[in-house]
Amino acid sequence: MMDDAQSIGQRMRDARLRLGLTQADVAAALGYTQGWVSKAEKGRIELDRTSMINAVASVLHIHPNELIERPYRTTASANQWRVSAASIIRELRRYDLAPVFDGTPRPAPVLWAETRGLHSLRDDAKNTSILALLPDLLREARALVEVSRGRQREEAFGVYAVVCKFGHTAAHALGHPELVTMTCERAAWAADRSGDELLPAVADWMRVWDMWATADWDDAMALSDKALHRVEPLYGRGDPAAVRVWGSLQLRAAVSAARASRAGEARHRVAQAHEAAGRLGGALLPFDRHSLTFSRGNVAIHAVNVELEMSHQSEALRLHREMEPGALESLPRSRRGHYRLDLARAYLWSGERDRALHELEIAEATAPQLIRNHPIARATLRRIRSAGRAGVSERLRRMSSRFHLDD
Repeated sequence: MMDDAQSIGQRMRDARLRLGLTQADVAAALGYTQGWVSKAEKGRIELDRTSMINAVASVLHIHPNELIERPYRTTASANQWRVSAASIIRELRRYDLAPVFDGTPRPAPVLWAETRGLHSLRDDAKNTSILALLPDLLREARALVEVSRGRQREEAFGVYAVVCKFGHTAAHALGHPELVTMTCERAAWAADRSGDELLPAVADWMRVWDMWATADWDDAMALSDKALHRVEPLYGRGDPAAVRVWGSLQLRAAVSAARASRAGEARHRVAQAHEAAGRLGGALLPFDRHSLTFSRGNVAIHAVNVELEMSHQSEALRLHREMEPGALESLPRSRRGHYRLDLARAYLWSGERDRALHELEIAEATAPQLIRNHPIARATLRRIRSAGRAGVSERLRRMSSRFHLDD
């Protein structure tokens, strides 16, 4: 049985041959050597960077999920989220048709209150639970649009857009590209009708994430700047919601620049986000309707991620050591899980395999559903396992079983 790395390599080779490309052609497009492509196709190189996976997939004109065969094979019970995903897609397809809804839809303030529960589930990385709730919420928000006028109608569109945003996050985490695309498109459609000056920029923030899948780093930067220009007047006036959107867009731009190997630009964007977080200070919005996780702590962990994206693991670990005490504790589980995964990679690339395994275990314990479905977590685990020593072999075996690596 081939392991994941070998399977990815085989799919990489198959896609290359379908296009009639040589290994040298692919190497030239990627900026790597022909030997690197040969090793990758034989499973001797782990594609353990998102930017690398996306760049390879883009050159081969396939979706990254096709390359890494995601969603992953797992248990029947764990696959039930696909039923919810199918129901959501049906609702999104009929967005401009009369909704099928029995009874009278609840008013917008009540539906906004429902999104608080989605926010909590998102923070805890419970993505399958999010998807289970979305079909009914989308249907009811769409029904409210039909029966309302004026501001109430705009608010219903706002609810619809933000519910799509939660679906977008969950679909990315679970690996459902069709749902990712449709939630992004419908969020933009609803945001333009919501009367919310910031919501179209939030929809652009979602689109930037999707541009990463095709390694369109420059387009991702351009879209971030377009959205930043849109919110600049409100940001200049110090509106707290606008500060959150501005800072979140700067962090998106920072990651895009890092993946494009533009170190100066990436660090400049992190500095801009840090300034935005300083402007926000300790101000708490009564309700963050856009559900953006933006704070000083979030800027700090993005700074580490940006260095790691540029293969500067020593700098990433230095920033980790100098991080403000308590910065991580203030973040939701989803963000802390991602961050611990970043630390696992940084330690692994620095030759500290035991510390890497320890951080990966913390990541899994913090956000199990997120980490077990994360392609970079799986690639990191495979690399640790391939170099594992007897003292950690049982831990690795158990973790591999939980990740279904050998199924």
